[in-house]
Amino acid sequence: MYRSHNCGELRESHINKEVTLAGWVQKTRDKGFVVWVDLRDRYGITQLIFDEERTSQELLEQGRNLGREFVIQVKGTVIERASKNDKIPTGNIEVLVKELSILNSSKTPPFTIEDQTDGGEDLRMKYRYLDIRRNPVKESLIFRSKVSMEVRNYLSKEGFIEVETPYLIKSTPEGARDFVVPSRMNQGQFYALPQSPQTFKQLLMVGGMDKYFQIVKCFRDEDLRADRQPEFTQIDCEMAFVEQEDILNAFEGLTKHLLKEIKGVETSKFPRMTFDEAMAKYGNDKPDIRFGMEFGELNAVAQHKDFNVFNSAELVVGIAVPGGASYTRKEIDGLVDWVRRPQVGAKGMVYVKCNEDGSFKSSVDKFYDQEDLANWAKATDAKAGDLICVLSGDANSTRAQLSALRMELAERLGLRKNNEFAPLWVIDFPLLELDEETGRYHAMHHPFTSPKPGQMELLETDPGSVKANAYDLVLNGNEIGGGSIRIHDKEIQSTMFRHLGFSTDEAKAQFGFLMDAFQYGAPPHGGIAFGLDRLVAILGGQETIRDFIAFPKNNSGRDVMIDAPAVIDQSQLDELNLIINDCQN
Repeated sequence: MYRSHNCGELRESHINKEVTLAGWVQKTRDKGFVVWVDLRDRYGITQLIFDEERTSQELLEQGRNLGREFVIQVKGTVIERASKNDKIPTGNIEVLVKELSILNSSKTPPFTIEDQTDGGEDLRMKYRYLDIRRNPVKESLIFRSKVSMEVRNYLSKEGFIEVETPYLIKSTPEGARDFVVPSRMNQGQFYALPQSPQTFKQLLMVGGMDKYFQIVKCFRDEDLRADRQPEFTQIDCEMAFVEQEDILNAFEGLTKHLLKEIKGVETSKFPRMTFDEAMAKYGNDKPDIRFGMEFGELNAVAQHKDFNVFNSAELVVGIAVPGGASYTRKEIDGLVDWVRRPQVGAKGMVYVKCNEDGSFKSSVDKFYDQEDLANWAKATDAKAGDLICVLSGDANSTRAQLSALRMELAERLGLRKNNEFAPLWVIDFPLLELDEETGRYHAMHHPFTSPKPGQMELLETDPGSVKANAYDLVLNGNEIGGGSIRIHDKEIQSTMFRHLGFSTDEAKAQFGFLMDAFQYGAPPHGGIAFGLDRLVAILGGQETIRDFIAFPKNNSGRDVMIDAPAVIDQSQLDELNLIINDCQN
């Protein structure tokens, strides 16, 4: 037995007990006549003591020579600690060591294994197995496990069956690039790693499984950012004989359960907002509603004077920044510079200070009088002491720019509190999006999404106006889940493929198996997929997912710890009948 107790459980009630502990040496403190060692494992830290009065000289020297991160086992007696430490649960006791075994020595780690480490991100990713020993990463992984277990328990109690679907599948156009895997036994042919289990879960509904879920790895070969990895985990779910309302109620229940059990937060019924309303009020389809600053459209009250910047714009829109009238000219110029950055792309910004005395001071006083500016304040719901920030231009880009400014200002003002949770459903998305470069429509969600009831005929006459029977679940400005009611009729699915530019032969080659299945009594069905990595990060008070993944990739999609991706041996290439050009060298 390597240990009778872990390093986080000993208390005063254990005093005078003989115990065996094992773990890693966190640090040693040598006072000559006494040596203290902090021993750490996953559960906590226990202080060990070696002293010349009660410990042999040989054992004292052994304790003195322990290096950081040595793996050791000790046997000893729990005693009361002379100098107590109220910062750790074991701070009232220590273990007087009687036997010490070094299970493994350790090189000096490249960074300190402490909450506040001296290691940079790249270094810690290279030595991720050491980084996991640090409390912030360890606790994030434990937290992820807790969320996953709550999901499984809840869905199982609700009658969902967990079913595994294949990882080696056929390449399908789902919007991102596939990772492909060459087949040795089928020369010249390739598997793809799944971007989602979409078609398989639909086939499970055809198979009568009724309620399915899976916590599953998915893969997309796309550009990376803080909340995106080439491999990620979904809570993938599907239900048969349901309408949209059934899905929303079922998974609102799951989300409420997680907020209550994980965060102790009770939530009422989630608000719902159409896609068009979200774009008009917040400039994006995943609005953060923890704070206000809703958009106020100003075309009607700003395009009647000789200010051509506004007169020539498709959209003039503003937000009211709480307390912003106190900003200095330098601070406002800083906001103007911020929106002009290439990442945002605005050409400039007009501002209005709403003074406490009811008057207004703007950057366009030459063109607009006090009555005009009062109308702007009314349209943006600005109060005395606020600052109105106004952008203009073509509608889509201007909304996106003002949305970015809104989020930046909320961050600066401390309005995005990570202990507050504001979920909502966004519904009634466009079914199709027009690619202006190619002139072709593509599915906003995926090609299996059903149009809203009664809108199928619009596909022939006005495809851009068709609404999808689709929904996203948004939490604190992040999409944490999305899904739709699926098409379950072969003819309707064929029509959808045609509008997406698939020929009959292409549709049959890509999705013939699904179309065939629809001929054998496919029930009405729909589902949703949650991004587990993102959901866990938000519940954990973060918006970046990396620390909630045991072995993440960096922003270039590389695993710097194992140095992957990597060149493979020529014999493997020959076996696969692959020829690689000289770029790998």
